[in-house]
Amino acid sequence: MTTENLQKKIQAFDSRKKTLIETLDRFQQWLESQNLETSEDTLRFLEARDSLINERLNIAFVAEFSRGKTELINALFFSDYQRRLLPSDAGRTTMCPTELFYDNKSNESYIRLLPIETRLEEKITISDYKQEPQNWTTIPLDVDSPDQMEQVLREVVSTKTVSVEEATRLGLYMKATDSEINGAPALDIDSTEIPKWRHALISFPHPLLKQGLVILDTPGLNAIGAEPELTLNMLPAAQAIFFVLAADTGVTRSDLDVWQYHVEGFRRNKQNKGIAVVLNKIDTLWDGIKNDRDINKMLDSQRQKTSLMLGIEPESIFTVSAQKALLAKIKNDSALLVKSQLPELERFLCDEILPSRENILQDNIVSSIGSLAEQARITVVSKLDGTVKQLKELHGLSGKNSDMIMHLMKKSREEQTAYSKNVESFQSSRLLLKRQAAKMLSALSVESLDILTNTTRRDMMGSWTTLGLKKGIQTFFNGTQEIMHQVLEHSEQARRLVCAIYKKFHSEHGLPAIEPKSFAMDRFKRRMDQLYDEADHFRKSPITTMTEQSFVVKRFFISLVSQARNVFFKANQASEAWLREVMNPLVRQIKDHKTMMESRIKTLRKISESRDTLDAKIQQLETREAELRKQVQFLDETVNNLHAPTQTAVEDKANCA
Repeated sequence: MTTENLQKKIQAFDSRKKTLIETLDRFQQWLESQNLETSEDTLRFLEARDSLINERLNIAFVAEFSRGKTELINALFFSDYQRRLLPSDAGRTTMCPTELFYDNKSNESYIRLLPIETRLEEKITISDYKQEPQNWTTIPLDVDSPDQMEQVLREVVSTKTVSVEEATRLGLYMKATDSEINGAPALDIDSTEIPKWRHALISFPHPLLKQGLVILDTPGLNAIGAEPELTLNMLPAAQAIFFVLAADTGVTRSDLDVWQYHVEGFRRNKQNKGIAVVLNKIDTLWDGIKNDRDINKMLDSQRQKTSLMLGIEPESIFTVSAQKALLAKIKNDSALLVKSQLPELERFLCDEILPSRENILQDNIVSSIGSLAEQARITVVSKLDGTVKQLKELHGLSGKNSDMIMHLMKKSREEQTAYSKNVESFQSSRLLLKRQAAKMLSALSVESLDILTNTTRRDMMGSWTTLGLKKGIQTFFNGTQEIMHQVLEHSEQARRLVCAIYKKFHSEHGLPAIEPKSFAMDRFKRRMDQLYDEADHFRKSPITTMTEQSFVVKRFFISLVSQARNVFFKANQASEAWLREVMNPLVRQIKDHKTMMESRIKTLRKISESRDTLDAKIQQLETREAELRKQVQFLDETVNNLHAPTQTAVEDKANCA
């Protein structure tokens, strides 16, 4: 599977996104023409369209130092430049987290570098800094000059020498930890070397990046000073993680730490999807003495050992030589490329990662807009059924006497009276739902979390030790779990109340059954549980255990609270949106039914006064019936377009035929 095929698949998905956007636009225009669009619907369309336009495929490369992950990125995506675009020479290693993407908004190529000194601003996260370009050092990239690009991109491995005191303040040096890591007594030194930059953003118009690919190249995550945001935010946001090992050494103790404390949580939450383990540098086994059969036997053995140690299926473990693959692509050596085994990893990317990304995006669109389209269809079908019923009734009045017409009018008024009483009951139920919603939103408010945070901070004040961190995490998460438990109870009560209200009207008045929009707090609770796991893993990591008074510990807690606050904020927003929207379909259905009943009585009254009205009304309703049937057809097409299988699913079906 070549880079061209990967690009072809991404282009096919782009075409699918354009079709979805066109479907959204047509559907929204239809809602506007029918005066059915609410302010909440408008926001929903904006968010859906934005998610399609700005959707990204995020792939994170994770490894300890010197495993060849940057070389792997070069081989997979950037061999077209006929050189190592990203620095991965011997002795060169990524010193700061690096994101590669294309900035569609500015339409510019550049590298932005966040100074390492920003680590002193403990309350400002990297995500916050991304909104403030003035805090970054920006260097333009000349895409017409590979030499200039290669030189500028070497900034990601830049270091500088600072005093031990400054390195300690930045959380990048610990004498005790330095001794433990090096296995020898710590030396009394005045200065040390640290990364020059804290984070790097690289934007340039590579075709794959322009089509939404985002690559995260991470430094060794077990290093002193590793950014907590990588674990808490950036890695969970990725659709895929490539965990890179060295084929000759297999899983070392340090590799296992990175896996357990940084990658395994991603694997659990993604249910084993979107993760690949890469045994790199298989060319170190090409010693000219062993034959291919012996080498493959060694690689199979290494794959099995890795599978057992990491608890991952052998099918998700790939053996490659990134360096030879890059060389093969530059020299157009197909035999060497096959020997490098990189094509197998490329196939995994195309056959597993891309389809997962497509399905997630489509599921999001279907859940937000698809339900709206289906509800609109039910509403129109209900109008159509009512029109057909009224037509049948009017056709049956031909030749009937006035007594029959008066009898129908009386019956219709009785139905209208009973309906009005139920509408009053409906308003009472809405007030009950409103009170239930207030309880849920109060428990879920950011203010309630801030109270818990302040309490935790007071308990931890002056005790930023490992023991203090453990106590703080327990206090914090015991509190959040209690809050989430209350919210889950309130949300379940609200859901049951909504279902009861819908069921009452549908059963008592024969209205077409509409499934109320579903809402579950489970996804937010899962995210909080994930944060707890990540915090617990961090607390148990060797680096944290060796550090009693760590800058990293402080920053981790700050990042942890920031992430939890974001979860609460999003959950609160989602809850408010659901509560605003959940009754709208039934309200609209009640209004339509009320209008239809009034129209029916008015028609019968006019017919009783003049028989000429009967033929005119029949003709009017027949025209209305034809119009409604066209609307049903349009909505059928809209629902089908939204639920259409992804391009990958179509190809898989064709391949199986």
